[in-house]
Amino acid sequence: MNHVERFRAVMNFQPVDRLPRWEWATWWDETTKRWKSEGLPQCLDSVTEISDYFGLDPYVQFWISTTTSAIDVSQHHVEGAIKNEDDYCALKPQLFPSHRVSIEKMMPWAARQQNGQAVIWITLEGFFWFPRTLFGLERHMYSFFDMPELMHRMNQDLANYHIATLREITKICKPTFMTIAEDMSYNHGPMLSRQLFDEFLAPYYRRVVPVVKELGIIPFVDTDGDVSELIPWLMDIGIEGVLPLERQAGVDGMKLRRQFPNLRMIGHFDKMVMKDGEQAMRDEFERLLPLMKSGGFIPSVDHQTPPGVSMAQYHTYLKLLEQYTQAAVD
Repeated sequence: MNHVERFRAVMNFQPVDRLPRWEWATWWDETTKRWKSEGLPQCLDSVTEISDYFGLDPYVQFWISTTTSAIDVSQHHVEGAIKNEDDYCALKPQLFPSHRVSIEKMMPWAARQQNGQAVIWITLEGFFWFPRTLFGLERHMYSFFDMPELMHRMNQDLANYHIATLREITKICKPTFMTIAEDMSYNHGPMLSRQLFDEFLAPYYRRVVPVVKELGIIPFVDTDGDVSELIPWLMDIGIEGVLPLERQAGVDGMKLRRQFPNLRMIGHFDKMVMKDGEQAMRDEFERLLPLMKSGGFIPSVDHQTPPGVSMAQYHTYLKLLEQYTQAAVD
């Protein structure tokens, strides 16, 4: 199977030759800095170069920023830039840039994906993420009650932008899947109520998600912390998968599989055990193996590999990843 076929088969709960071997969140800068002191070639800087060096499957992410025309994976935040509607109106000319030129740079990867030699995924900023970034977290929380009309205006603008950008992207290629960046949960669950979600986020998801599915792209939401309570909210508005299923927040992937048999999941390998050696990592893969065998799940570190992990330990992780992504289908 090629990489695109394998990803789609896993996410459709179909048989595969092995599970994908891929790090959705890669590594902290401090981690790769450490590894370069331990033998990682100094000339390797990009995620793609380092992934290739470690023998991971070729997946490439393009982040569709609301503040810059670049589509690299750097997050271009403007934290706390606005306080009210006047500020938003003043800032808006600097938001929602055209990505037309940057999108053309996707063409070499589009050719690779067309041949099954790579998987393209894109990330859009979500309807919780975008206003939170502009307001800052505390003001954002108040704005649901103090500035509801502005919240709706901002997310209406964002939905229009996403739909237009998706149409532009698919002139060049059709990403295999996409994530919507939200980070709207923490270790005790959602940062907002179901009522606020349904009023301020769901209407705009219901505009964008059908377009995503019409284009044949699998929609995931990226939210840290404990996503468990959010999942039925997300599934109700058409989201098909979640990541990263952070273990330290108490997420239980097999419990989610029993509750939501069709849910797609990525991540869930507890990054905190990686520094504890091979047996600890093997035990973690054993914990994940039933979920890996259930389909619709790709194991990956549940967030960026921390700098406490040596390069030798990461090689051990990769050795076990290879073993278990095969064992899951044998």
